[in-house]
Amino acid sequence: MRSFVSISAFDRARRGGTRDIHHPAHSDAGAFTRLGVGEVKVICGPEKSVVSRARATSPLRLLTPANHGDVAWVYTSTYGGGLVDGDAISLHVRVEQGAAAFLSTQASTKVYRSPRGSEAEMRAEIERDGLLVAVPDPVVCFASSRYRQTQRVDLSEGAGLVLVDWVSSGRRTSGERWAFDEYVSRTVVRHRGRLVLHDAMVLRSSDGDLATRIGRFDVLALIVIAGEALQEDAAAIVSSVNEPPIVRRRDLIASAAPLGESGCVVRVAGRSVEQVGRHLRQLLGFVPALLGDDPWSRKW
Repeated sequence: MRSFVSISAFDRARRGGTRDIHHPAHSDAGAFTRLGVGEVKVICGPEKSVVSRARATSPLRLLTPANHGDVAWVYTSTYGGGLVDGDAISLHVRVEQGAAAFLSTQASTKVYRSPRGSEAEMRAEIERDGLLVAVPDPVVCFASSRYRQTQRVDLSEGAGLVLVDWVSSGRRTSGERWAFDEYVSRTVVRHRGRLVLHDAMVLRSSDGDLATRIGRFDVLALIVIAGEALQEDAAAIVSSVNEPPIVRRRDLIASAAPLGESGCVVRVAGRSVEQVGRHLRQLLGFVPALLGDDPWSRKW
């Protein structure tokens, strides 16, 4: 049986703030007087990678389930099941030398109606020979919502990164198809101090009807693979994605491009979360071997 540990402050007044698992006297303790702040630190233990620090303030939660591999798993979640107007989430992830981490979400990130908007930020530092696999569930923006997110990753020499960022059209079965007001996502990756990717996707209803502009597709996804240890996997993905001939009006389309010698970036557009999820899992077929376990065996 897999056990879950939740480190969070559901009611800061009642619980007296947050707890640090192993480092109660952390120098950044002042940051945890704010809501929505989280920190994760993964180190290389005697037998496997372990989470040495995991703490968060409401509405952010961090779960650290056990698994059959030698990689530390961390799942993020929020009280209330999503982001409400004015929420701002900030997560800092540090993977130390030789350690490996898998970062995901308990479920899709729901963004509720938000005239002012909600925000999420993730900063990750992967030290030498470290590995971070960040594959969350998709973002689902409700009608009249606004959402902005930023992901910044710094890789040291020998480090590896697998990052997925995807968004769906919303509550399609409820008639909310691309009905949100704004979705902005920025991804910045630096490898050995050099900028290798600065990607931005901006979807605003004020620029024109989103459903008309995006057409038949209901899911947009971005995959980033970077680092020396993953170069062969990145090259294989670029070849497999670009090799098939172009077919008009396909339900799923994908394109891939190398990031110099640092890896590759893949873009996918599809008709459903299930369809795109299966394709992502196919492209990332090498990931379970890296983790020593399959985190998607009961998903999608």
